[in-house]
Amino acid sequence: MKLHSVRTRKSADHLPRTEQLAWKIAEVAADPVAVEPEVVEMIGNRIIDNAAVAAASLARRPVASARAQAVAHPFQPGATVFGLPLERRLSPEWAAWANGVAVRELDFHDTYLAADYSHPGDNIPPILAVAQHCGLGGAALVRGLATGYEIQVDLVTGICLHEHKIDHIAHLGPSAAAGIGAALGLAPEIIYQAVQQALHVTTTTRQSRKGEISSWKAFAPAFAGKMAVEAVDRVMRGEGAPSPAWEGEDGFIAWMLGGPNAEYRVPLPARGEPKRAILDTYTKEHSAEYQSQALIDLARRMGPVLRERTPDLSKVRSIVIHTSHHTHYVIGTGANDPQKMDPQASRETLDHSIMYIFAVALEDGGWHHERSYAPERAARPATVALWHKIATVEDPEWTRRYHSQDPKEKAFGARVVIALEDGSTIEDEIAVADAHPLGRRPFARPQYVGKFRALADGIITQAEQDRFLGLIDRLPTLTPDELASLSFAVEPSRLGPLPRRGIFDRS
Repeated sequence: MKLHSVRTRKSADHLPRTEQLAWKIAEVAADPVAVEPEVVEMIGNRIIDNAAVAAASLARRPVASARAQAVAHPFQPGATVFGLPLERRLSPEWAAWANGVAVRELDFHDTYLAADYSHPGDNIPPILAVAQHCGLGGAALVRGLATGYEIQVDLVTGICLHEHKIDHIAHLGPSAAAGIGAALGLAPEIIYQAVQQALHVTTTTRQSRKGEISSWKAFAPAFAGKMAVEAVDRVMRGEGAPSPAWEGEDGFIAWMLGGPNAEYRVPLPARGEPKRAILDTYTKEHSAEYQSQALIDLARRMGPVLRERTPDLSKVRSIVIHTSHHTHYVIGTGANDPQKMDPQASRETLDHSIMYIFAVALEDGGWHHERSYAPERAARPATVALWHKIATVEDPEWTRRYHSQDPKEKAFGARVVIALEDGSTIEDEIAVADAHPLGRRPFARPQYVGKFRALADGIITQAEQDRFLGLIDRLPTLTPDELASLSFAVEPSRLGPLPRRGIFDRS
């Protein structure tokens, strides 16, 4: 990997394209280096993972709304949408939109955390949709997805967005555009312009993940993917982008991030270096914000120990979670967000309350993607009482480990101290989730298939599950016709009630 310095440049000081971050990203995307077998395997795993969480969310209102918008845009050749008949093809940007919402709705797909945080699996819907529409085969899709993951991970490693209250989709638009460009085999000049366009149209604030968090949390990355498809299309037609996007005097870094004196260091593969970043990302075993994954595992480990001391959890006086800056300030009491302590809060808000999540996981001994968020579950008096006894504090050591560049040291966990009314305490800690590559039960193909089977049960027929998984087994050799069917269909009754009508429903 090569580190690239990225900083603001005055307009009078001409910055050649070859020295701009967008061009360097484009060069990585256009590099025809072979995709290594273990990367191919992991790409297949993450396609399975996306399909699993999409299956579980098919009937939810935001997913139904996005799907209804998409079906108003039929197109040939077009792309598939999860749940719909495979022969029903829609415009690729709208297919990316619908599938992106389905994948993101439950906050249950993969994650990468570094200077910022992300869900790199959000790259899959737009790149797959374009591949299907353009008649690409499995090898091209693999090349595009390896690139999308690489660019997103590299941007997330080098540039912090959240400290300036910019939402993480600002890294997704450029990575998806780069991945689409790689899949299509586009020239660096085209990818360069598309990456910059995508950055400009997907830079939004973090209010989407603060306060009364709405369904837009799921729509936001789908929007970034849709914008990436449109950006590539425009540039292929000869249109350009504001340049330099990151380094410009009135650009991204100068006015939305660290300011004109800030400098960021972004790692990117050298020419001929394999794109391996997907191997640094992590899968979720639980449907909750990633910083809660390890703490759910810790709660189910501490629960039996606690009950040996006192079966009555009302005897808990306090629970203090000593953790990283991010966990404390984003999903902990450091956010100073009363919504995170409110039994009437939305599912999206509860997903970002480690106090709620730890309380429920401690009581139930685990986590369920639907039952754990049910309004009646959140309103249970004993849960509310326990929930309100939980606080987070920042521990500098956990913050240091959170930001460590050493994969063996990097951690997203915490130390938990449970104090009982009798004055005794129970203490335990965890560094990474059980499903993490360095965890107690790392995910591999059998675990991804198991997650898919579990979430698809009762929604996707056994035969359809088998057909989909069979395609994944042959992913890099899929023909265009086979790739066109890389989705799943369900009975219409599994799609939930029809959403309210909107602008596109005029027929």
